[in-house]
Amino acid sequence: MYEYIKGSIIQRQPTHLVVETGGIGYHISISLHSFTQLDGVKEATILTHLIVKEDSHTLFGFTTEEERFLFIQLISVNGVGPNTARLILSSLEPVSIRSAIINGDDLMFKKVKGVGPKTAQRIIIDLRDKMAKDLPSLDSKDNKSTAYHLKNEAISALIALGFGRPQIEQVFKNIPELSDPSTPIEDLIKIALKKLA
Repeated sequence: MYEYIKGSIIQRQPTHLVVETGGIGYHISISLHSFTQLDGVKEATILTHLIVKEDSHTLFGFTTEEERFLFIQLISVNGVGPNTARLILSSLEPVSIRSAIINGDDLMFKKVKGVGPKTAQRIIIDLRDKMAKDLPSLDSKDNKSTAYHLKNEAISALIALGFGRPQIEQVFKNIPELSDPSTPIEDLIKIALKKLA
């Protein structure tokens, strides 16, 4: 029903946004991942997915096409509801979710509160083929998604080197090379290390 909502971010909380457009304020449920991505952002285009139940209509929002894709795939798995899917997206980076599914890493999902062994296995069994087939094509069509993957890989590497995520995110705001999907990951890390030193 709603593909996206573009407007002013009136309120930003770890679990939701209020986005105003056309004089209407939309309450949009988000993951912690999207909350972090929107730090300091006042105007945004939020990709959406509407969940309709007998007693509620809930709008979920995402900062990237990949995150929305993963959300939709996760809720297609028996036993994974919208709130569980959002919790998975809040606990794990999208690139880590894809990797865990493709590599059969059920331990990754069992670290998420509320996801038991059976559900973790079901996510992998139901989505492994779809992740391997659909996500690479999604990446190739979207340069922003590719740049996003580069950023996440660089962040993971820098965290492994002992730097804090808030510090890394702050530095990355001043690295224009992040917007260029052709920039090698090694170069991004080197640039960031110079600024972090």
